[in-house]
Amino acid sequence: MDTKLNSRDKILQTASRLFQLQGYHATGMNQIINESGLPKGSIYHHFPQGKELLAIEAVHYTSSFIERKLLTIMEEISDPVEAIQAFIKDTSSQFDSPESIEGIPVGLLASETALISEPLRLACIEAFSKWEKIIADKLIQNGEKDEHALKMGMLINSMIGGGIMQSITRKDKAPLIALMETIPQILKTKG
Repeated sequence: MDTKLNSRDKILQTASRLFQLQGYHATGMNQIINESGLPKGSIYHHFPQGKELLAIEAVHYTSSFIERKLLTIMEEISDPVEAIQAFIKDTSSQFDSPESIEGIPVGLLASETALISEPLRLACIEAFSKWEKIIADKLIQNGEKDEHALKMGMLINSMIGGGIMQSITRKDKAPLIALMETIPQILKTKG
């Protein structure tokens, strides 16, 4: 954990990781407190409305982390296929030591809470939409039509989320590597 983070960010970083790996229901406030290394009062000071608000803020925290990473890669690599492959490769590298996974998308949290918490569902939709738009914008810059690019952004984001879930389950990055290798075929035609 980064010692330069303020207490709120330490809580968000810890909660984000735990929600991503364990889900909403399996992650307790006491576990977040213990793993953040902060006193109990810190979590309730920053998140007085409790676990749901903390989860929403954790989704925003993770979303921003992934947005920054996606934007950086998309700006550094001009070819959209290579840029998407680089992002997937970067994401897959976290499975070299799964105990330190950070900044993976919010699929587990979204699937677990979509029917029980409208605010959490909306936070997850917002995150998915932002990531999809970054991918779509890269495709549009390279000649794809808007509607097709938006569909491809959604498709690629969905496939990355599925690859992450399989990689977590298998404790192996092979599903993400397979996705990375097939991106050229998926994006070979313009819509």
